[in-house]
Amino acid sequence: MTNVTDDDLLSPERTIDPYPFFEVMRESEPIHWSDRYGAWFIFRHADVWDALRNPCFSSDRIMPVFEQKLTDEQREQRRPTFDILKNWMVFKDPPDHTRLRRLVGHAFTPRSVKAWRPRIEQVVNGLLLDLEAGPAETDLIANFAYPIPAVVIAEMMGVPAEDRDMFKRWSDDVLTLVFGAAGIPDRRIRAQEGLVELADYLRQLIRRYGSAGGDNLISELVQAKDDDDSLTEDEVVSTCVLLLFGGHETTTSLIGTGTRSLLMNPDALEQLRGDPGLLPSAIEELLRFDGPAKAEMRWVAQDVEMGGRTLASGSAAYLIGASANRDAAEFSEPGMLQLDRRPNRHLGFGFGLHICLGAAIARLEASIAIDAITRRFPNMQRTGEETWHPTLMSRGMKTCYIDLGTPSSATNARDI
Repeated sequence: MTNVTDDDLLSPERTIDPYPFFEVMRESEPIHWSDRYGAWFIFRHADVWDALRNPCFSSDRIMPVFEQKLTDEQREQRRPTFDILKNWMVFKDPPDHTRLRRLVGHAFTPRSVKAWRPRIEQVVNGLLLDLEAGPAETDLIANFAYPIPAVVIAEMMGVPAEDRDMFKRWSDDVLTLVFGAAGIPDRRIRAQEGLVELADYLRQLIRRYGSAGGDNLISELVQAKDDDDSLTEDEVVSTCVLLLFGGHETTTSLIGTGTRSLLMNPDALEQLRGDPGLLPSAIEELLRFDGPAKAEMRWVAQDVEMGGRTLASGSAAYLIGASANRDAAEFSEPGMLQLDRRPNRHLGFGFGLHICLGAAIARLEASIAIDAITRRFPNMQRTGEETWHPTLMSRGMKTCYIDLGTPSSATNARDI
C-alpha cells in the first residue's frame, strides 16, 4: 500500500510509473498539500478540469516567484532566465495572453499545418531507412522519436541544417528548469546558460529574416499584425524559444510513449494495424493513457474552495493531468488502452485558454511516425531497457531500446 504521506513524485519508481500513486491520491486525498514541494496537488479529473477554467488559478506563475519568493541576490542571478520566460504566453493571463495567442496563432492555421505533411512523411521515411540499415537493437528515442520533431520545428523556423544539433543540448538544459527536474547538479545555471545562448542565436535569425524575409515561422512572427499591434523583438525571441522547446520535447515524448504503449498492448496494436481508420482516435487515447504532459502549474491568485480544502492566495498548485486522465469517474476502465474510446475528454494537451497551440502539428507528426514504424517493423519488441526524465510536469523517456525484428516490405509512410 502506498503511503500517502510520502508524496515524492520524483522517486525512481514513480518516475517510471506514477499511476499507482495517482490512483491512491484520487481516492484518499485528491486535493493534497505537499510540504515537500510547497504546493497544492490536484488529482481528480473534475477538479483539474474546473481549475483549468477558473481564473483564480493564474498562469502568471513566473513573476510572483521572481518578485515574492527570491532574495535580491537570487533575483539578480536569475534575471536572464526570467527576462525570457516572462514573455512566454503559457505564463500569461488575459488580456496579455489573448494578445500574444492571437498574433502567434496566425502561423498555426489548419492549412499551414497540413502543408507540412509531405515533409514529415519524407523525414519519417528517411529515418525508417536508416533504422533498416542499422543494428536490430536501437534506441527509439535517439534514432526516431527525437529527430522527427527536431528537424520539423527547426525547418519551420528557418534554422540552417548545420545548426540543429545545438538545439538538443539547449533543449535538454531548458527542460530541467521548465519541467522541474530532480537530481541534476547546477540545473538552474545550466538552464540559464542554454536559454541565453539559444535566445542570442534566435535574435540573430530574427534580425536576418526581418530584413531579408523568408518563408518560415520566424518571418511570420516578425510580420504578424493585428490592426496596429505587432510583436516586439523580445516577444518574438521568447515565443521562438517556447515553440522550439515545446514543439520538440512534447512531440518526441508523444512518439516515444505512444509507441511504447502500443508495444505493451499487442492486442491494441493489432487492432490498429487492421483498421487504419482508428488512427485519429488512437492518438487521442495514447495522449490519455500515457501522454507527454504530467502536470500544469498554476498560481492561486485568490482563495479557492475545492474538495473541502481552502487553497490560499499566493500558493502554487499542480494540476495533475496525467492522474485526471486515469480517473474512473470520467473514463470507463481507465487503465485499459482502448483505441476507439469515445468520448475521450483527456487533458493531454491541456484545456481552455492554454490548450497547446502546437497540438495539431504534434498530432500530425505522431500519427505519421507511430503508424509508419509499427507497420514497417511488425515484429518490433521492447528490450526492457528504458530511462526516464525525472521531471514533475512532463513525462518522457531519455532512452527506450527496442528490437526492430524483420522489416515488412512497406516502403513509405501511408497517407493518414
